[in-house]
Amino acid sequence: MSAHPDAGAQFARVADELRATTFRTDIVVREITAPQGLAPFSIALAADVRPDEHGTSIYGTGRFVLLHDPDEPSAWAGPWRIVAFAQAPLEPEIGTDPLLSDVTWSWLVDALDSRDAQYHSASGTSTKTISKGFGSLASEGDGAQIELRSSWTPEEPFRPHVEAWAELVGMLAGLPPGSENIAVFGARKAGRD
Repeated sequence: MSAHPDAGAQFARVADELRATTFRTDIVVREITAPQGLAPFSIALAADVRPDEHGTSIYGTGRFVLLHDPDEPSAWAGPWRIVAFAQAPLEPEIGTDPLLSDVTWSWLVDALDSRDAQYHSASGTSTKTISKGFGSLASEGDGAQIELRSSWTPEEPFRPHVEAWAELVGMLAGLPPGSENIAVFGARKAGRD
């Protein structure tokens, strides 16, 4: 890191920018411990949609990690990388939709584009899971879940990227943009991990 003496100060400025971001009131975002060993500098955030008094959400959750490596790993094609995760339970009928994975990825791209968040080298997976309980879990019935794991190399400013991620978390949980503080009629079936 000695070859990049200003890297720590630059990262601190960006981390403060992310910490100062405001989110819709029904998505609770907090800083969490960043994964170690991925980059010299990192910050991680967690989001929960309309969590209960214990901080648990039956609607959806997500993680956002901003990594900074001034040596620019070749896979990143730049000094910054975002790794994002979002998941939400679904009604079983929705979980069987053959286009669900494509739509989930398009929501991320649309959220980034709507904020003019500049990026390249995007990659990810969208996974849908269908489950059925048996034995002592039979009473839980059928369940489904969608999960998006993604990463991309962002360009500054970084706030539009974290805002887009929060929008994606809300979208997966059934809260489209502009639906803040609108009642949710019944929680979706909780997915099984």
